[in-house]
Amino acid sequence: MAEKIHTKNAPDAIGPYSQAVKTNGFVFTSGQIAINPATSNVEETTIEGQTEQVMKNLKAILEESGSSLDKAVKTVCFLADMNDFAAFNEIYGKYFTGKPARSCVAVKTLPKNVLCEVEVIAEC
Repeated sequence: MAEKIHTKNAPDAIGPYSQAVKTNGFVFTSGQIAINPATSNVEETTIEGQTEQVMKNLKAILEESGSSLDKAVKTVCFLADMNDFAAFNEIYGKYFTGKPARSCVAVKTLPKNVLCEVEVIAEC
């Protein structure tokens, strides 16, 4: 049976979904955006600042589930502008040092008009 994961160290879901679900030895995070859990606001305006906040949110969720960024096996990344790829990738690489499989695509619009969103599948 799937276990719902929730931590106060990451933003609450802004819709009818969980921060993550743990099942069969894996944790699947929902896409995380640059909401600061302390204020429930998007405070950063640059791709670098938003990417840092997304990574902090993912780290908190994975740790709550008993996993970590080091146990990530797959990420899916969404960028509002592919011109931000190099800056995004620079921050991303500092957090995902194990180099999980990844998809990265540009999309027209993201929730709250953020610049990036990332979801993770990790081993528990």
